[in-house]
Amino acid sequence: MMSEKLKTIKELADELGVSKQGVRYHMKSIPQKELKKNNKGIVVLNIEQQNFIKRKAKSDTAVSGKSDTVVRYKQEISFLEEKNLLKDNQIDYLKQQIKNYENQANNLIEVQKQTQNLLDQQQRLALQDKKLLEEYKAENDSLKALKMPTEDTKEEQVEHQPQEKLEALKSEIKTLQEQLNEQATIEPQEAPRKWWKFWK
Repeated sequence: MMSEKLKTIKELADELGVSKQGVRYHMKSIPQKELKKNNKGIVVLNIEQQNFIKRKAKSDTAVSGKSDTVVRYKQEISFLEEKNLLKDNQIDYLKQQIKNYENQANNLIEVQKQTQNLLDQQQRLALQDKKLLEEYKAENDSLKALKMPTEDTKEEQVEHQPQEKLEALKSEIKTLQEQLNEQATIEPQEAPRKWWKFWK
């Protein structure tokens, strides 16, 4: 609604260049319950009432020959018609506001749908990323398993190493024993001959 600029009877009379009585004369057409007073108790007129009195003041000469009662009734009817027109304008304005709110609500619903779609897409992408990551991790683990020996293999290698060393030592000992045996058999055969020669 329009912000109202209230005027006193004197202010309106000065603006129109008429007397206060002339303004009061036209105010008779306005229902008393429609009139308001300011904080000083002075009657003030709103824009709607001011416009009504301005029009009536201009056409005052045309209705001057008619009786006051007829003029007053016509003015009151005209005022009420104007008031109804204003109400119709207000209704149209409110209808337009409702239509605007409906459009805004529809826009918000559309934005909400788009947001939900984006969230769904984001969740799907996150699930795909998680699945790919798990697949990559599984593949990486399998590659590590191929490169690195298992614990069982390591244990077998550790168990075989001393056994192999033991076998090698046994083999060396056996070789040395054989050499010692050969030495032992060679030396006694040669010793008696030397002694025999010595005694001779």
